[in-house]
Amino acid sequence: MNLPSILHTISDDLQKQHAKVIVVGGSVRDYFLGLPIKDYDLEVYGLNRVETLEKVLAKYGKVKLVGKSFGVLKFVYEGEEYDFAFPRTERKTGSGHRGFDITVDGTMDFQSAARRRDFTINAMGYDIAEKRFLDPFGGRKDLEEKILRHIDDNTFTEDPLRLYRGVQFCARFGLSMHASTKMLCRKMVEEGMLEELPKERIFDEIKKLLLQAKRPSVGFVLIKELGALRYFPVLYTLHETPWQQTLQRLDIMAELTNERIERALVLMLSALVYSFQSEEEVRALIGWLSDEVKLITSVVLLWRYSRRVLEIAGSEDIDTAVRKLSVHADISELVLVAKAAYRAQTGRDFEAAEQILKRAKVLGVLHSAPKPFLQGRDLLQLPGFSPSPKFKEILDKVYEVQLEGRIKTKEEALMFIKKGEYLK
Repeated sequence: MNLPSILHTISDDLQKQHAKVIVVGGSVRDYFLGLPIKDYDLEVYGLNRVETLEKVLAKYGKVKLVGKSFGVLKFVYEGEEYDFAFPRTERKTGSGHRGFDITVDGTMDFQSAARRRDFTINAMGYDIAEKRFLDPFGGRKDLEEKILRHIDDNTFTEDPLRLYRGVQFCARFGLSMHASTKMLCRKMVEEGMLEELPKERIFDEIKKLLLQAKRPSVGFVLIKELGALRYFPVLYTLHETPWQQTLQRLDIMAELTNERIERALVLMLSALVYSFQSEEEVRALIGWLSDEVKLITSVVLLWRYSRRVLEIAGSEDIDTAVRKLSVHADISELVLVAKAAYRAQTGRDFEAAEQILKRAKVLGVLHSAPKPFLQGRDLLQLPGFSPSPKFKEILDKVYEVQLEGRIKTKEEALMFIKKGEYLK
């Protein structure tokens, strides 16, 4: 396993303290999956005090003590951050993800420490000093066989979020959930364990499913199979046809946003709710996932206006239709949602999409509406005009004519006012 040189340096230093450093968790899993490793999590075995580890790390970089009470130190070296932790056990003592009694024990063996993890594929390790992999629960074999299997019945159910983690792992890595793990997840749903989860934690896993899986539909099919779709407002009541179209839209949108554009999450959520019948239904689902007002508003707008893109395709005056639509939402995003919906419904590409995008670019309204030629201060410069509640009505009328393309400059807009055409 190719590691940053600083980790070898720290490992060599800790060996002098009769301790060893083991790479753990997702970085080992991703190594076997052939994926780029973004973060390295490390566990240190053989020390009695966290302060000893802190002292060693401080020789090479900056140490953050934010998790010291839990045996976790954040180490920063040349702009990169690494998590160093003591092995520990966790015992459920209360509800929620904070209801755990954590025991830090530097003398623990790797297998005992790894038992607290969720799945076998996340319980592998790499001993830096000995240059060998540790796999006490058969995670590598499960990866080869594309199986997601939990480790321990008792520890697994202590955190019901693991159901959603399992779902997104299956979708992202092309795994099948083992029968025993499915059975345990269904039991967790039946016993209402998922109800204690805060929306923020659920949404974190759903975001990974939507943004990192090539086929997010796999995750939602599994959510339904496990009985957890009942927690998703409106989705669980969809009839078979709109449900199947929703799954297809998600996969198509994942393909359309495969470059992970900035607004990919908004677009994926818009694909998810496209079949909903009312704005209230859209707000119910997105609001169940997140309290972020801007996110909810963005999804509502795309849901509300994306169907108009399909209507524009047959419009005799496409320029006016595009300008008017740009007032409400980003044309490029509306077109993406419409493309996904059209292909999911018909199995064909939405051929008019490129024409709409081309006209939006030419008109300068691809990402935002045209700026009004006139503002209130322009009216005040005209003879006979003084501040009035009617200003908004007049400006709205002028802007409407501007969107229709009947006036193309500020001068034409002023002439429109002078001739009194706004009164017609």
